[in-house]
Formats: sequence, C-alpha cells, structure tokens
Amino acid sequence: MENKLESFFTETDVEILISTMNQNSLDFLVQMFPFLHFSNLQILIVNQTQTGKELLSIYPNVRIINSFEKGLTKSRNVAFENAVGKILLIADDDVIYQQGFIIKIINAYNHFPDAATINFCAVKKDGSLMKKYPKHSKKNLNAFDVFNTSSIEMTLNKAILDKTKIRFDENFGLGAMFEMGEEAIFLFDLKSKKQQLVFEPEVIVQHPELTSSAKKSIEEKYYIHGALCTRIFKNHYIYWIFVKLFFDLKQNKLGFGELKAALKNSKKGHQKFEKLQHDNKK
Repeated sequence: MENKLESFFTETDVEILISTMNQNSLDFLVQMFPFLHFSNLQILIVNQTQTGKELLSIYPNVRIINSFEKGLTKSRNVAFENAVGKILLIADDDVIYQQGFIIKIINAYNHFPDAATINFCAVKKDGSLMKKYPKHSKKNLNAFDVFNTSSIEMTLNKAILDKTKIRFDENFGLGAMFEMGEEAIFLFDLKSKKQQLVFEPEVIVQHPELTSSAKKSIEEKYYIHGALCTRIFKNHYIYWIFVKLFFDLKQNKLGFGELKAALKNSKKGHQKFEKLQHDNKK
C-alpha cells in the first residue's frame, strides 16, 4: 500500500491560501515568490476590503475572493471553504517562499499521505531559523510542538480537513477578541479527532523579524493564554498556565516581579472566555 501512495501527490496539487487586506494589485505576489512567477502556482487570495475597492486577477491560476469581513481567522476559514487543492499551504502577505518549497511539501505528503497537517520550518531575513525546531521528522506532534507552531509553517490535507470539518476558532487570531493562539486551537482540535500531525525539518518560507506575538506585552500574552488554555483544556487550564510560567521564567522571557501580573491576567482571560461561552449558549 505504501508503494502505491509514493507519488500520490504532485506539484499542481498544492494550493497557496493567502490572507491579506486592502490590496489593489497583485504586485505583492512578486515579492512573495522571487524564484518563479506567481502565475505558475495555484493561489487563492482572500482580500479583506471595502465595496468598490475589490482586487482583480487576470491569471487563471490566481483566484481572488474579496471579503467584507474583518479578522484573520475569518479570512482563513473563507479560504478553506473555497479551496480546491489537495494540499493547502497557509500564507500571509509578508512572507517570502524559498526555492523548491513546493517539492519539499509534495515529498513530505508522499511520505506521510495520511497526515492531516505537516508543519515545516521558517527562517529570518538573515537565514537563521525563526525558532528552535526539532532536528528530525516527527510523526506525531505533542502539546509543546503544537504550542510552538506558527500558521505560516502549516500545510493541510484538504480531504481530511473536509472530513473533520475543523476550522479556525474565530474568537482567536488578529482582529478577533483574543489576538493569538488560533494555530494551537486548530491543531488541538485535529488531535482530538485522532488525526496525524507531522513535522518536517525543511525550510519553506522566510518571515519578517518581528511576529505579532512578539509585539504583545506580558499582560496581553497571559490574558490571551488564559483564554486559549481554557478553550483547549477546559478545567485543566491552570496547569498549562503554570507550564508556560515555568518555561518563560527559564528562558528569561518573564521576570519574577511579573509573575503576579501574569497570573492575574491569565485568570482574566479565562473568565472572559468562560463568559463568552456562556453568552453563546443563551
């Protein structure tokens, strides 16, 4: 069976889902794909915009959906609903794809054809890795791997996405009530459905130096993390708050003088999410 699946996926099966805002031309794609012209790729752009300022494409392979909603996870979910590729690559408009990235993705899926998602590596402008990644392939990601995932590292098997009907939680992500954590929730939701989450130590993309999470204060991060852990772990959320505190202290991302504020704000985030759930049930 494994041999039959060896070349199940081909390059044209990959569709790149780009979330963007207020674009009036396709020029941004030239910077994203410096090693080949974007018209040679299968691309779906969700452009969040205003009436009368819609983005257009003259290229058959570049499809555009002009959306009049706001919020990154709303944009991602619109892309999922309209995607046609067998393998979906999640993209932002400020990244640069590396030479051979499509081949790396295809090879990974031909090696792990049953994977719901395969995560890859991203690099900074200077070519160094964006974060600490495992050195070898991982067939099943654990909770720490999931929390360490950024959306631009993620690729998805559309057949499994359609079967499980899992989507991004629109309460999380840029422009939402809680502005981070949507990737972790999405991947934990897949894990709860017993799906395979894989990591491949191959670089596919370059990302700007500062991520949106890096711009958040300690208070903001722990407020969101309180909500995030409540969404994923429910009554066990506090255990994972202490896990985060431990690692943040160990890595000097948090000082002992900030512990009280971190705990206080994580509790606020927990309570806000609990209230949100309660209100949604009314």
